[in-house]
Amino acid sequence: MDIAKISYQLEHSGYIVLAKPLVAELLADLFRRCHDDDSSRFHAAQVGRGTGKQLSTIRGDVIDWLDEANVTDQAYLACMEKLRLGLNESLFLGLFDYESHYAIYGKGDGYAKHSDVLQGQKNRILTTVLYLNEDWHTRDGGELVVFESTGKSVVTTVSPTFGTMIIFLSESFPHEVLLSHATRRSIAGWFRVSGS
Repeated sequence: MDIAKISYQLEHSGYIVLAKPLVAELLADLFRRCHDDDSSRFHAAQVGRGTGKQLSTIRGDVIDWLDEANVTDQAYLACMEKLRLGLNESLFLGLFDYESHYAIYGKGDGYAKHSDVLQGQKNRILTTVLYLNEDWHTRDGGELVVFESTGKSVVTTVSPTFGTMIIFLSESFPHEVLLSHATRRSIAGWFRVSGS
């Protein structure tokens, strides 16, 4: 990943969309891992943290948190760790750790407009989404729509095509996932500050 380019865009616009920033072999491994969608691995997504977690009525995906014991997940997390260190060095963000999960949206599922920052807390600083959908077409829907901070006007719309990644400031950009008309797969992640 080009840390300098990512840092520049985050500093000047708050987000960046990257076309296949990861090596092809890792993308292929992540693709296979996200297609291993056994129901014992994936479960209905919840919102909130700790005892405040609850099933969501605004999102329809099933998720599986990345497993540090899995070789493929380890490789992805190592890339995110390099990104964390690079962004801390260039932008002094104080990013402390990274959490992420695979997310699968079925046909007819989406995620209503929301913020990634947990209510009343400064916790998630940067959001990342990596898309794992081969042969994705416009008719398949499932775009990520990113809004400016008031949520009134659209900043960018990202098609969930294979290998595309978006990184954005979590507190600055409400966003939504439009309804998918095909099964849509991704890895969503968040860089957090210490104590969050």
